[in-house]
Amino acid sequence: MRSLDLDAVQAFVLVADHGSFTRAADALGATQSGVSLRLKRLEDRLGTRLFERTPRVVRLTPQGEAFLPRARRLLEAQDEAIAAVSARPQRLVLGISDHVAGPELPGLLARVAGQGPGLALEVRLDSSLDLLREYDAGSLDAVIVRRDAGRRDGEVLFRDDFGWFASTGWHHRSGEPLPLVTHRERCGVRVAALRALDATGIPWVEVFVGGGGAAVAAAAMAGLGVSPLARRTAPPGTVDIGPRLGLPALAATDVMLHSRLSDARLAGALRGLAAAFRLPVAA
Repeated sequence: MRSLDLDAVQAFVLVADHGSFTRAADALGATQSGVSLRLKRLEDRLGTRLFERTPRVVRLTPQGEAFLPRARRLLEAQDEAIAAVSARPQRLVLGISDHVAGPELPGLLARVAGQGPGLALEVRLDSSLDLLREYDAGSLDAVIVRRDAGRRDGEVLFRDDFGWFASTGWHHRSGEPLPLVTHRERCGVRVAALRALDATGIPWVEVFVGGGGAAVAAAAMAGLGVSPLARRTAPPGTVDIGPRLGLPALAATDVMLHSRLSDARLAGALRGLAAAFRLPVAA
């Protein structure tokens, strides 16, 4: 009877999900060479190649495609066995900045929820400033937020670029102040955008102030005005009209992970989410 190393099976699933050995290593808290070694052992054990690898692309072979759903079931069975004898469910309380949470958020959270039974995930969306205050007060286990200029802690996940986004059919009326769609006053992106407009002498007026990313995205898509948004999270049906209107460039910002988790399982779930949030990198 041939047994399989479940750590190698987990590495295989993560590489398949992320399409990258590097990002899978981030999720595991391992090195890229360590992930490659686990995959080599698994392929040797199965007697077949699971991935086709080029300098730019990692894709499943037909054998890898066939093995993937079965690999997921193996990991689910392991989680169920552990949960059956665990004392109580574990809870991960996570804060994510409104400006960081993009349209891909449901899929990213599913990867954490997919860690198996016995793991409860609580997510709070708010401004980076408010989330950092909650984190410092001890009410959040971890936060994914924009870098605070006064802090030196945390891990850089990626860097976000910004633009001035409006619906594709929107046009600015000459001579009128720039109509803005923004988050509420405590939003750091809003503050930076208004300062940039004021510094270049461009008149503006807020026509919509949203309490969350979904409301701001909807207003921009509806053509109410222009919104300073990260390119990664700009909603479909909007374009960056900054160059056309001569609007000032908006500074890129680092997205940071702050965590105080010590439990191995919760920390592993968070690593998986953080790796999924990172911008695509070479495999």
